[in-house]
Amino acid sequence: MEQRYLRASADLENYRKRASREVERRVAEREEEMLREWLNVLDSVERALATSADAEASAGFRAVLAQMEAILARHGVSRVGEVGERFDPERHEALTVRPADGAADRSVLEVARSGFAVDDRVLRPAQVVVARSEE
Repeated sequence: MEQRYLRASADLENYRKRASREVERRVAEREEEMLREWLNVLDSVERALATSADAEASAGFRAVLAQMEAILARHGVSRVGEVGERFDPERHEALTVRPADGAADRSVLEVARSGFAVDDRVLRPAQVVVARSEE
């Protein structure tokens, strides 16, 4: 009887741990999904800022963009993909490869769309143009 009790108690404890991990995983997935949707909005504001010729509208777009970036930063989101960094297929998506004099082989020449990561998990890879040496 005591062995049955101990086994049932262990099974219950294992179930609680599994259920807790499952809840944490689902919460993290939902948060990442919400952050990915915000990234689409951030892209739209950046495009609007790039195409706006009106100085007042540009100032407004910059203010909204700064506020959105601050919110993402509070959630631990950081940009991925800087010009000059080494190409990493886990963090970058190569759009094209271009010969480049003076740039290191397999380095990022241009960022077409910024990528974002939370801690070490990539939410969205950066779309980049990669340098290739002539050799």
